[in-house]
Amino acid sequence: MNITDLTGTVQLANGVKMPYFGLGVWQTNDGQEVIDAVTYALDAGYRHIDTAAIYENEEGVGTAVANNKADRKDIFITSKVWNADQGYDGTLRAFDASLEKLKTDYLDLYLIHWPVKGKYKETWRAMEKLYADGRVKAIGVSNFLQHHLEDLFQSANILPMVDQLEFHPYLVQQSLLDFCGQHHIQYQAWSPLMQGKAFKVPELQQLAEKYGVSVAQLVLRWDLQKGVVTIPKSVQQQRIISNAEIFGFEISPEDVAAMDALDRGERMGPDPDNFNF
Repeated sequence: MNITDLTGTVQLANGVKMPYFGLGVWQTNDGQEVIDAVTYALDAGYRHIDTAAIYENEEGVGTAVANNKADRKDIFITSKVWNADQGYDGTLRAFDASLEKLKTDYLDLYLIHWPVKGKYKETWRAMEKLYADGRVKAIGVSNFLQHHLEDLFQSANILPMVDQLEFHPYLVQQSLLDFCGQHHIQYQAWSPLMQGKAFKVPELQQLAEKYGVSVAQLVLRWDLQKGVVTIPKSVQQQRIISNAEIFGFEISPEDVAAMDALDRGERMGPDPDNFNF
């Protein structure tokens, strides 16, 4: 990943350029809260917004994008099909519903939100159709571990271009990161700041002090240096701005390795091998 500034992108396997830094809107309320958060981000120079059907805030995201001075074509919008809608027909219907709420006629990236056993292969077949029809620029998955990916590969005509996973210093999953790299699947982080717990890790506090940055800035810069697209969530304007101020310093290879070594295999969210929703 060539890290330049907030407008920087990575090139997906199909040539589509994906901004490597964006705003996540999980647990952001629909209506004014999400409209404000997306507006703050776009006005600060962000060009990547990540939502999902289950977040129930696609309408607010769509309103903020439609009302912003930035052109829609310059904004990378991701959404995800929820588990209850998986399957071939359900996915096509869910996609239409997301487009309507987002007030757009295409998505930049559409993801399978979780690997629902017995369903995700049919879901992927629908994703391939949406992609072939030109209704989405890139397709991918979320929360798929290596064995899920390998299973999907057996029937897929197109490999996922992105895998969005929980990723932070306590959950590095380097072998999965390497596997995705080998198959040209872009790794993307959710909960990069460990749902706030990163701020309490002494080693991260010490390194942040060394570089003269916040813990959030340190971790988000580490994401990019690991080649991982990151989408930190915030609703506060100042936090949204400061999260993106990560282009004036570089973490040394030794300190990247020290952050990697914090890995405990510890999840803040559900286990992709053991979820019941």
